[in-house]
Amino acid sequence: MGEVILDWLNLIFGFWNHQVGLIFDLLGQSPTAFKGGQPWAIIERIEPIFISVGCSLVVLFFVMGFCAESINVRDEMRFENILRMLMRLGIAEWLVVNNITFMKAFFRSVGNLVGLLGNTSGTDLSVAAEQAEIIKGLGFGQSLLFLIIAVLLSFIIVVCGFFMLYTVYFRFLRIMLVVPFGALAYSTLGSSQGISQTATAYTKHFISVTLEAVTMVIAILICNVFINAGLPAFTGDYADWAKVLIYLCEMTFTVAITTGAVKGAQTLTSKMMGL
Repeated sequence: MGEVILDWLNLIFGFWNHQVGLIFDLLGQSPTAFKGGQPWAIIERIEPIFISVGCSLVVLFFVMGFCAESINVRDEMRFENILRMLMRLGIAEWLVVNNITFMKAFFRSVGNLVGLLGNTSGTDLSVAAEQAEIIKGLGFGQSLLFLIIAVLLSFIIVVCGFFMLYTVYFRFLRIMLVVPFGALAYSTLGSSQGISQTATAYTKHFISVTLEAVTMVIAILICNVFINAGLPAFTGDYADWAKVLIYLCEMTFTVAITTGAVKGAQTLTSKMMGL
C-alpha cells in the first residue's frame, strides 16, 4: 500500500505544481492579453465614453476649484496663479485622455517582474527520496493512517489550488473594472486639493491591485520552500514513519497558509506600500 500512497502523493503534488505554473503564467500576463485580449477589447470599446465624460468633468471641476480657491478674483489673477491653474488643467486633461497608455506600461512592468520571480528555483513540490523510501516500507496499520492523511492532503491541495486560480481570475476582473473609471478620477486633478484627492485614491488602489501579483508570486515561492525544507526540527525523537506523518501534516498546513497569503495579497501590498 505504501507504493499506492506514494503514487497518490506524487499525483497530487503534480497537480499543485501545475496549478502554481498556471498561476505564474497568468500573473505574468498583461490584462490586455488575458483570454486572447477579448475582455480587454470591451474595455477599449467603452473607454471613449468615459473619456468624453471625463473631459467634460475637467472643466466643471476646474471651475469648482477656481471658485473654492479664489476669494478675491482681482488679487488672484496674477500671472503665476493663472499659469498654475492652466498647468493643472492641462495635466488633468492629458491624464483623462491618456490614462490607459501608462496603465498598459505599468501592466507590462509588473508582468516582467513576475516573470523574473517565476524563473527562480524552489517552485516545485515533491516528496524527498528518503521520505519516499519510508512510505514504501510502511506496515498495514501505518499505511491506513497515511492513506487517511493523504486523502485529506489531496482534498486541501485541490481546493486550495482552485481557490488560488479563482483569486487570480478575480484579480483580472477587478483590474478591468477599475481601468475605465480612471478618466473620471483624473478629471478631478484640475480642481482644488480636496476634490483632487479622488485621483490620488484611485491611483493608490490601481497600484495595489496591479502589484498584488508580485506579492502572490513571492508568497507561493516562500511557502513552497517552507515545504521543501524537509522535516521540522522537533521531529528528532520520533520514529521514521511518525516524522513523515508530521511532515505531511505540515504540508497540509503550509498549503492552506499559501492560499491565505494569495487571497490577502492586495491588503498586504496596500499596507506595505502605504497605499
